[in-house]
Amino acid sequence: MKTTVIQRVFTLFLIAFPLIFLSCQQKSTDKDLLPSDIVKNPNSADGLVDAGDMPVMKFETDFHDFGRVIQGEKVSFGFRFTNTGKSDLIISGVSTSCGCTVPDFPKAPVKPGESHKIDVKFDSEGRRGFQNKTITISSNAQPATQVVRIKAEVILPEESN
Repeated sequence: MKTTVIQRVFTLFLIAFPLIFLSCQQKSTDKDLLPSDIVKNPNSADGLVDAGDMPVMKFETDFHDFGRVIQGEKVSFGFRFTNTGKSDLIISGVSTSCGCTVPDFPKAPVKPGESHKIDVKFDSEGRRGFQNKTITISSNAQPATQVVRIKAEVILPEESN
Protein backbone atom coordinates (compact mmCIF):
# COMPACT_ATOMS: atom_id res chain seq x y z
CA MET A 1 0.00 0.00 0.00
CA LYS A 2 2.90 2.38 0.74
CA THR A 3 4.28 1.89 -2.73
CA THR A 4 0.90 2.70 -4.27
CA VAL A 5 0.74 6.06 -2.46
CA ILE A 6 4.35 6.82 -3.37
CA GLN A 7 3.68 5.87 -7.00
CA ARG A 8 0.61 8.14 -7.13
CA VAL A 9 2.53 11.09 -5.66
CA PHE A 10 5.40 10.52 -8.09
CA THR A 11 3.00 10.26 -11.05
CA LEU A 12 1.22 13.42 -9.96
CA PHE A 13 4.57 15.22 -9.70
CA LEU A 14 5.58 14.05 -13.19
CA ILE A 15 2.35 15.45 -14.61
CA ALA A 16 2.22 18.70 -12.62
CA PHE A 17 5.87 19.77 -12.97
CA PRO A 18 5.90 20.11 -16.78
CA LEU A 19 2.58 21.98 -16.71
CA ILE A 20 3.87 24.46 -14.15
CA PHE A 21 7.19 24.84 -15.96
CA LEU A 22 5.54 25.44 -19.35
CA SER A 23 3.02 27.93 -17.98
CA CYS A 24 5.87 30.09 -16.66
CA GLN A 25 7.25 30.57 -20.17
CA GLN A 26 4.34 32.60 -21.55
CA LYS A 27 5.35 35.47 -23.77
CA SER A 28 3.87 38.89 -23.12
CA THR A 29 2.24 40.85 -25.90
CA ASP A 30 3.90 44.21 -26.39
CA LYS A 31 1.45 45.67 -28.90
CA ASP A 32 -0.53 47.64 -26.25
CA LEU A 33 2.54 49.02 -24.48
CA LEU A 34 3.77 52.56 -24.99
CA PRO A 35 7.15 53.02 -26.64
CA SER A 36 9.89 53.27 -24.03
CA ASP A 37 11.45 56.37 -25.59
CA ILE A 38 8.56 58.57 -24.34
CA VAL A 39 8.80 57.36 -20.75
CA LYS A 40 11.48 59.23 -18.87
CA ASN A 41 12.41 58.97 -15.21
CA PRO A 42 14.69 61.74 -13.98
CA ASN A 43 14.88 60.40 -10.43
CA SER A 44 18.09 58.80 -9.30
CA ALA A 45 19.32 57.12 -6.16
CA ASP A 46 21.01 60.31 -5.00
CA GLY A 47 17.63 62.10 -4.89
CA LEU A 48 18.62 64.79 -7.38
CA VAL A 49 16.02 65.44 -10.06
CA ASP A 50 16.70 66.75 -13.55
CA ALA A 51 13.34 67.84 -14.92
CA GLY A 52 14.80 69.68 -17.93
CA ASP A 53 13.36 67.42 -20.62
CA MET A 54 10.35 66.22 -18.64
CA PRO A 55 6.70 66.93 -19.39
CA VAL A 56 5.05 69.51 -17.14
CA MET A 57 1.29 69.48 -16.51
CA LYS A 58 0.09 73.06 -15.94
CA PHE A 59 -3.58 73.50 -14.96
CA GLU A 60 -5.54 76.70 -15.66
CA THR A 61 -7.16 76.17 -12.25
CA ASP A 62 -6.88 73.42 -9.66
CA PHE A 63 -10.19 74.18 -7.90
CA HIS A 64 -13.84 74.49 -8.94
CA ASP A 65 -16.85 75.43 -6.79
CA PHE A 66 -20.20 74.22 -8.18
CA GLY A 67 -22.02 76.36 -5.63
CA ARG A 68 -25.47 75.15 -4.58
CA VAL A 69 -26.53 71.89 -6.21
CA ILE A 70 -29.96 70.31 -5.76
CA GLN A 71 -29.69 66.77 -4.40
CA GLY A 72 -29.84 64.28 -7.28
CA GLU A 73 -28.30 66.63 -9.84
CA LYS A 74 -25.22 65.61 -11.81
CA VAL A 75 -22.77 68.40 -12.53
CA SER A 76 -19.46 68.40 -14.38
CA PHE A 77 -16.40 70.54 -14.90
CA GLY A 78 -13.40 70.27 -17.22
CA PHE A 79 -10.01 70.96 -15.66
CA ARG A 80 -7.99 72.32 -18.60
CA PHE A 81 -4.25 71.73 -18.64
CA THR A 82 -1.32 72.29 -20.98
CA ASN A 83 1.84 70.25 -21.34
CA THR A 84 4.41 73.03 -20.91
CA GLY A 85 7.31 70.57 -20.80
CA LYS A 86 9.61 69.29 -23.52
CA SER A 87 8.38 65.70 -23.95
CA ASP A 88 5.11 63.79 -24.25
CA LEU A 89 2.87 63.79 -21.18
CA ILE A 90 1.26 60.46 -20.33
CA ILE A 91 -1.51 60.34 -17.73
CA SER A 92 -1.29 56.89 -16.18
CA GLY A 93 -4.32 57.19 -13.94
CA VAL A 94 -6.81 59.45 -12.21
CA SER A 95 -8.35 58.55 -8.86
CA THR A 96 -11.02 60.29 -6.80
CA SER A 97 -11.76 60.53 -3.10
CA CYS A 98 -15.33 59.31 -3.58
CA GLY A 99 -17.32 57.04 -5.89
CA CYS A 100 -19.70 59.96 -6.52
CA THR A 101 -16.97 61.65 -8.56
CA VAL A 102 -16.03 60.16 -11.94
CA PRO A 103 -13.08 61.42 -14.02
CA ASP A 104 -12.54 61.15 -17.77
CA PHE A 105 -9.02 61.89 -19.00
CA PRO A 106 -7.02 61.67 -22.25
CA LYS A 107 -5.49 58.21 -22.77
CA ALA A 108 -3.19 59.22 -25.63
CA PRO A 109 0.10 61.05 -25.02
CA VAL A 110 -0.22 64.85 -24.85
CA LYS A 111 2.46 66.52 -26.98
CA PRO A 112 4.44 69.52 -25.69
CA GLY A 113 2.37 72.69 -26.08
CA GLU A 114 -0.93 70.80 -26.43
CA SER A 115 -3.90 71.49 -24.15
CA HIS A 116 -6.51 68.98 -23.03
CA LYS A 117 -8.93 68.64 -20.15
CA ILE A 118 -9.84 66.18 -17.45
CA ASP A 119 -13.63 66.06 -17.14
CA VAL A 120 -14.94 65.47 -13.62
CA LYS A 121 -18.58 64.50 -13.05
CA PHE A 122 -20.09 64.82 -9.56
CA ASP A 123 -23.31 62.94 -8.75
CA SER A 124 -25.07 64.54 -5.77
CA GLU A 125 -27.55 61.67 -5.31
CA GLY A 126 -27.65 60.69 -1.63
CA ARG A 127 -25.40 63.59 -0.60
CA ARG A 128 -26.28 66.57 1.56
CA GLY A 129 -24.41 69.59 2.82
CA PHE A 130 -20.93 70.75 1.90
CA GLN A 131 -18.97 68.35 -0.30
CA ASN A 132 -15.23 68.61 -0.93
CA LYS A 133 -13.74 66.05 -3.31
CA THR A 134 -10.18 65.53 -4.48
CA ILE A 135 -9.04 64.18 -7.83
CA THR A 136 -5.48 62.82 -7.96
CA ILE A 137 -3.74 62.69 -11.35
CA SER A 138 -0.74 60.38 -11.84
CA SER A 139 1.52 60.97 -14.83
CA ASN A 140 5.09 60.93 -16.07
CA ALA A 141 5.38 64.69 -15.39
CA GLN A 142 7.27 66.45 -12.64
CA PRO A 143 5.70 66.31 -10.10
CA ALA A 144 4.39 62.80 -10.76
CA THR A 145 1.09 63.39 -8.95
CA GLN A 146 -1.10 66.47 -8.90
CA VAL A 147 -4.36 67.12 -7.09
CA VAL A 148 -7.36 69.17 -8.20
CA ARG A 149 -10.45 69.75 -6.07
CA ILE A 150 -14.16 70.34 -6.46
CA LYS A 151 -16.63 71.71 -3.95
CA ALA A 152 -20.43 71.85 -3.80
CA GLU A 153 -23.19 72.57 -1.33
CA VAL A 154 -25.86 69.91 -1.86
CA ILE A 155 -29.33 71.07 -0.83
CA LEU A 156 -32.70 69.32 -0.78
CA PRO A 157 -35.16 70.26 -3.56
CA GLU A 158 -37.48 72.04 -1.10
CA GLU A 159 -34.56 74.20 0.10
CA SER A 160 -33.94 75.57 -3.42
CA ASN A 161 -36.86 78.03 -3.32
